[in-house]
Amino acid sequence: MRLPSGAGDGRNPAVSSAGRRGLIAAALVLGLAGAPAHAQRQAAGKTETFAAQVLRLSEPGGYFDSDNLISNETSYLHVMDALDRLGVRGGAFIGVGPDQSFSYVAAVRPRVAYIIDIRRDNMLMHLMFKALFAESATRVEYLSLWFGRPAPPRPAAWASAPIQRIIHWVDSVPATEASSRAAMQRVRSRVERFGLPLSSQDLETLDRFHRAFIAEGLDIQFTSRGRFSRRAYPTYRDLLLERDRSGRPRNYLDRDADYRFLRELQSRDRVIPVVGDLAGPHALAAIGREIAAQRLAVSVLYVSNVEQYLFRSDVFDRFARTVGTLPRNARSVIVRSWFSGYPQRHPFNVTGHRSTQIAQTFEAFLRGLALGYGSYWDVATHDPIPPG
Repeated sequence: MRLPSGAGDGRNPAVSSAGRRGLIAAALVLGLAGAPAHAQRQAAGKTETFAAQVLRLSEPGGYFDSDNLISNETSYLHVMDALDRLGVRGGAFIGVGPDQSFSYVAAVRPRVAYIIDIRRDNMLMHLMFKALFAESATRVEYLSLWFGRPAPPRPAAWASAPIQRIIHWVDSVPATEASSRAAMQRVRSRVERFGLPLSSQDLETLDRFHRAFIAEGLDIQFTSRGRFSRRAYPTYRDLLLERDRSGRPRNYLDRDADYRFLRELQSRDRVIPVVGDLAGPHALAAIGREIAAQRLAVSVLYVSNVEQYLFRSDVFDRFARTVGTLPRNARSVIVRSWFSGYPQRHPFNVTGHRSTQIAQTFEAFLRGLALGYGSYWDVATHDPIPPG
C-alpha cells in the first residue's frame, strides 16, 4: 500500500525495510516506540517536543518510485475559490507531498498542520523546509537559501516585492561554490537542532535533495522512474506562477503576509511531518485523535490522487473508515487530484492542465461511501463542490 503525494502516476508497492528500520530505531532512541500516548507525553515532559510528536504519530516508511521534490499538479490552486466560497478557515490541516500543501495552509490559516507521507524522505524534505523558514525572514531569503543563491543586499526591502521580481533574482544570480556550500551548511546545521535522531543516510539524503535544487534552480521538475517524460511536468517556476480559477496568484510565496503566517506556524512547531500510509494502521488515526484532543476540526484533508492507488491495492475502505473518525464540521473539505491520463477527463478540468483539483465536503464523501464507491472515478465525481 502506498501514499501518493503530489504525484499522478504509478507506484511500487514494495515496502522499504531500510526506511522501517530507520524510523523504528529513531523512536527507540527517544524511548517512545509502542508506548501509550499519555505515557509518551509524560516521557517527553509537560510540553511534548517537535521530535517526539513526529515519532509518536509516525509509522514505518515505504518505497516511492520518485524523488518527488516538487509537485506535478499544475491545478493545485484551482480549488481556492471553492474554499473561499465555503468559508473554510482555521481548524487543522492534513495534507501530503512536498511544499504544495503550504499554499492551502496559507489560504485556510489553520492552527496546526500535519503533512503525512509514506516516504521517510518526505519527512526529511519537510525538515529542510522548517530549516529554510527558520533561517529566512523574507521570501527572497527563503528562495535564495533553498536554491543556493546569495541573498540580495538589504533583503528586508524585498518584503513587498512581487513574486516575479524574486523569481528574477533567483534566475539571474548564479549559485557559486561558496554560496552553495554555505546554504547547505546552514540548512543541515538547523535541521540537526530540531531534535530528531537522524542517521548518516538521512543527512546524505537531505544534502542530495538540497544539491538538486541548487543545481537545477527554478527549472527543477518532478522526477520519476518508469513514467511519462519530464517534459510533461511543470518546473518549480511554473508552480510559483500558477493562479486560481479567478486568475489570482495564490502560491504561499506570492504574498509576504502568507509567508509570515507560515513562518510563525513553523516556529511554533505547528507544522508536523508524519511518516505514514493513509490506509495504514496508525498515523492518520493518531493525527485525528491529536486534532480531537485539541478540540479542533479538520478544515482541509488534501490527499492528491492517493485514493486511486488505494483502490488498486484494495485498501480504500480502510482509509475511508479512518476518514469517518476524523473530527469534522460542515465546512470540512477533502481536496483531491484527477489526472487526464486516467480513462476520462474530469468535468472540472481547466484546458491546458493535465491535472484537475476537486474539493468535496466530508459529509458528501461519507454519504457516497454509504452508497458504495466502486472506483476512483466514483469518488472524484460524487457531489463535488462546484468551481467558480
